[in-house]
Amino acid sequence: MRAAVVHSFDTPPRYDTFETPVPRGEHQFLVEVLAAGLHPRVRSGAGGTHYSSDGALPMVPGVDGVGCTDDGELYYFVALDDAVGTMAERAVVDRRRAVPLPPGTDPAAVAAAMNPGMSSWVALRRRVDVRPGASVLVLGATGSAGQLAVQIAKHLGAGRVVAAGRDPERLALLPALGADETLSLSGEPDEVAEHVAKGAADVDVVIDYLWGHVTETVMPALLLARTDRSAPLDWIEIGSMAGQEMALPSALLRKANLRVLGSGQGSVSTADIVAELPALAAEITTGSLAVHPVSMPLSQVEQAWAAPTGPGERIVLAP
Repeated sequence: MRAAVVHSFDTPPRYDTFETPVPRGEHQFLVEVLAAGLHPRVRSGAGGTHYSSDGALPMVPGVDGVGCTDDGELYYFVALDDAVGTMAERAVVDRRRAVPLPPGTDPAAVAAAMNPGMSSWVALRRRVDVRPGASVLVLGATGSAGQLAVQIAKHLGAGRVVAAGRDPERLALLPALGADETLSLSGEPDEVAEHVAKGAADVDVVIDYLWGHVTETVMPALLLARTDRSAPLDWIEIGSMAGQEMALPSALLRKANLRVLGSGQGSVSTADIVAELPALAAEITTGSLAVHPVSMPLSQVEQAWAAPTGPGERIVLAP
């Protein structure tokens, strides 16, 4: 079959041939891949930097997709951990990690939104107990996943959503998607910290796609500005776009009721993630969440790897 194939972690995948995968076991079947999203998780896997990477090459990237059986059944599916990736003409689907989709579903929209949407959906459904009317701060709200997080937080009952990010053009779009307030993360670190502390000091949950130097600057200021420091603040670390590490002064854990936790593969079981797929897929297929896929042919995978995207857009490769 034809596929995107990674031959080196230092170069983008190229359009090449790869052995067609074979189903194993009663729950597995082969599909024709219709669309596969080019997510940051896919990029890090293809670059060998994701924490789940085993370093084996060559490999086919892709962690999820939309595929069609020979009988015309349409599925969104998450690739098996040890299987060939989804950026190929064919992929093996395990029924226990797949969601049937109704006829007429736009494969590109589902492939574009499920992975970035799942990050905040699972965090707010499986990692914390978000009470109706709670307030949520999204750090990194101008990315594709962050933009969906604003919408999902509102959809799941948040009474107030504060969106923080650097890109002014993308920030300006977020009030229409549910953000009650937007905060710029541009400027000197001390100014940014003070700005966020004033605008989001008393939130109940932080969804953090940034970490690194941004969180290291913002977290102390926000915690110390809280009206009631004993009120719990759940800080959910999902991404690390601003850095893999940060310094966390021990005094912060004594001065405020801070609960830091992660959400991702390992911290949430596969069974729990899969259990959330149908509900999120339903929201996407019915148009409840704004999605902006940019479809490109799989044969142009090298160009797709470097292609720029606009606000809320996600590149989707179609074999």
